Parts: sequence; structure tokens; C-alpha cells
Amino acid sequence: MAALNVSVVSADQEVWSGEASMVVARTVEGEIGILPGHEPMLAILAGGEVRVTLPGGEKITANAEDGFLSVHSNDVQVVASRASLA
Repeated sequence: MAALNVSVVSADQEVWSGEASMVVARTVEGEIGILPGHEPMLAILAGGEVRVTLPGGEKITANAEDGFLSVHSNDVQVVASRASLA
């Protein structure tokens, strides 16, 4: 199964990057789950958690506010004005 290449960044630092099997984030239109093969999209983040599931099943959680989420060719970028690992 393909994997996602995920990057979570804030205005001043990279919070986390690596390979994942799933990403779940809150957008202004509701919560969205991203799996490998997801259609390209751009969404505005709502303040809240970004949950990243690693290929081995481990979960990483980051808090992100004021930004966007971009998906293209199994690359997921979460860009926020403020973000930190939970």
C-alpha cells in the first residue's frame, strides 16, 4: 500500500514530517480524513488537532490554527500560523 508524505509546519518551524498511512484534520467545513490516493484538494483549517497515523499504527497529534491543508499526489502539507505537537 502506498504511503502519504506528510509535513506539518508553522510560520517559524517544521513541527513534524514523515511517512503516514492516514491524516485526520479539522477544516472549516468539518473533519476530513486523508488516505493514500486521495484526490487533490485545498482546505482551510479550523483550529484543532491534526492526527497523523504512522504506517506501524502509532499516532502523532499536533495542534494547528489559522492555516490550510493541501493534498496532491500523496503529499499532504499542513501549513498553520501556529502549530505544535500535542
